[in-house]
Amino acid sequence: MDLIAKLIEVLFPVFLVIGIGYWYGKKDPKFDTKFITTFAGNFGLPAIIFYSLTTTNISIELFLRFSYYITLYVMVFSIIGLIILKILNKDIYRLLPPLILPNTGNMGMPLCLFAYGKLGLAIATAATAMILVFHFSLNILLASKKFSIKPLLKCTPVYALLVSLVFVYYKIPAPKFLENATFLIGYSTIFLVLMSLGVALSKLKVFAFKETLIYSITRVIIGPIVGIAFVKFFNLTGVEAGVMFIQASMPSAVLSFLVSEIYSPKKISNSIASTVALSTFMSFFTLIVVVFISLKYFN
Repeated sequence: MDLIAKLIEVLFPVFLVIGIGYWYGKKDPKFDTKFITTFAGNFGLPAIIFYSLTTTNISIELFLRFSYYITLYVMVFSIIGLIILKILNKDIYRLLPPLILPNTGNMGMPLCLFAYGKLGLAIATAATAMILVFHFSLNILLASKKFSIKPLLKCTPVYALLVSLVFVYYKIPAPKFLENATFLIGYSTIFLVLMSLGVALSKLKVFAFKETLIYSITRVIIGPIVGIAFVKFFNLTGVEAGVMFIQASMPSAVLSFLVSEIYSPKKISNSIASTVALSTFMSFFTLIVVVFISLKYFN
């Protein structure tokens, strides 16, 4: 009974806020989430990164180790994604990002926070930071078929990450005023990004259902299987295992769609939008099982 109560404690707040955003997006189709996206990218996520890494007992070794796991996870999933796209005879470059880059930020970080507290958030932040690096490098490369370092250099969270790692490495305590400010900005951002995810879902439509279903199954069914394989292979336990499993089980990232809108043809961006929408809706069911397993076996 305690496990069921904890499961509800973890999932209900996340699903509720996404639901509010979805309802508001349907009520006001003209509602623009550009401000939320800009605020979250430039201020919110950097604040979460700094606060979560400097106010927990996370070590530089743990951060680097988890970053390695996530990088390897993306590489393994790239092989899986390429095989699936090749079988379906689809664009193996532009359609790959939504298969290999999970929504570790909007959904993964809040779930890890509610499941494992501040340490869970800190470890989840390591995963999100690496996924962001892939978005602003590999994702743009695949979408545009041209490499540029400029988007990564303009990515504010990367600089927040570098500053935070200096604090972690040298064990420098964050000034109280900075801790309070980043706490306020960071935690308010969690609400905003969940709500904006709901608004985005209210606007996305599903095209080519059969193909989209295959992509979505790859993300929310095969994703957790690979996550469990990583937990077993690297002998992860406790919070590390739980965060790895949860983050590996996330649906496709909305950022994959936003990048495709800028760099890819309309047909491709529509396909990615469909995958984001359907995989997210499917995850409302799969995540119940994922979080249940995480709470029961990885605590």
